[in-house]
Amino acid sequence: MKIHNFSAGPCILPQVVFDKMAEACINFNNSGTSILEISHRRKDAVEVIDTARALVKELMNVPESHDVIFMQGGASLQFPIIASNLLKEGGKAAYMQTGKWAENAIKEAKRFGEIDVIASSKDKNYTYIPKDYTIPTDADYFHCTSNNTIFGTQMKQFPNSPVPMVCDMSSDILSRKVDVSKFGVIYAGAQKNMGPAGSTMAIVQRDLLGKTGRNIPDYLNYATHIKNESSFNTWPVIAIYGVMLNLQWLKEQGGVDAIAKINTEKANTMYTEIDRNGLFTGTANVEDRSQMNATFVLNNEELKAEFEALLKQAGVDSLTGHRDVGGYRASMYNALPLESVQVLVEVMKQLEQKFG
Repeated sequence: MKIHNFSAGPCILPQVVFDKMAEACINFNNSGTSILEISHRRKDAVEVIDTARALVKELMNVPESHDVIFMQGGASLQFPIIASNLLKEGGKAAYMQTGKWAENAIKEAKRFGEIDVIASSKDKNYTYIPKDYTIPTDADYFHCTSNNTIFGTQMKQFPNSPVPMVCDMSSDILSRKVDVSKFGVIYAGAQKNMGPAGSTMAIVQRDLLGKTGRNIPDYLNYATHIKNESSFNTWPVIAIYGVMLNLQWLKEQGGVDAIAKINTEKANTMYTEIDRNGLFTGTANVEDRSQMNATFVLNNEELKAEFEALLKQAGVDSLTGHRDVGGYRASMYNALPLESVQVLVEVMKQLEQKFG
């Protein structure tokens, strides 16, 4: 039976990526050695990370003013790295608070200086994206989170920030076109839409660095990773190989513009059923609904067992919502086919036919 994987992360990946990664674990590039045991400085390994960086630049149209680097530690390590590299001694930074990960970013940044939370949707359990806020011109940078995996909201547009804009795009990176030139830093943990867990990508505007007055530890310094072309330390070869393969697959699909159209169709299919079917209710404000993570609840909890039995029968997997929201969460990352969304919608219709 085909499994329709709606996991919020680590994410679904194309079958061709799994196949090539599996082959490389046994025999990488017909070398007779596994990709799991080779040096990250071996020529064909260096080609992997160089190709991955080049593909990010190509697919996202990264300007020459910015560098693409790969690091480890996930977005969680980026939270203090951002403040280390951009928050001046005695300065302040502006943050928008739209969910758990934004909360964590704020918590870490506060260790380095003054943090001004200029907008928050915490008052309504993060069910919307704040609109009316002013970014202070004396802030060292403005930080936002483009997509909220837990609560199912997404920024549909980005402000014209008067200060360098930093964005955590972990869960919607490469799912839609963005103007990279508007951002000082974009960062993303790979495991939501780029590849397997184990690597983190950052796009950094070079001329923003070296101005904080801080003595930054080498690993936490973006300049270190730019200078060493992402090879300052041993990087996770198998994880970056997975990212490279996934980026190659995305390019073959027609790139970001092409996948964005498919993502819109998937989201429209999902939300149309949530709104039409009287047994379900979406939890996020309609205008701020995420194309990556659709959150919804059953109006009658007594139908939960019946609904989940139908889901299992149809091969729909990993639909359970986060504990802070409850209900269900359909994560529809790039590699999830429209067919999987259609199967889920059909199950929702079946439940309605029986109990609606």
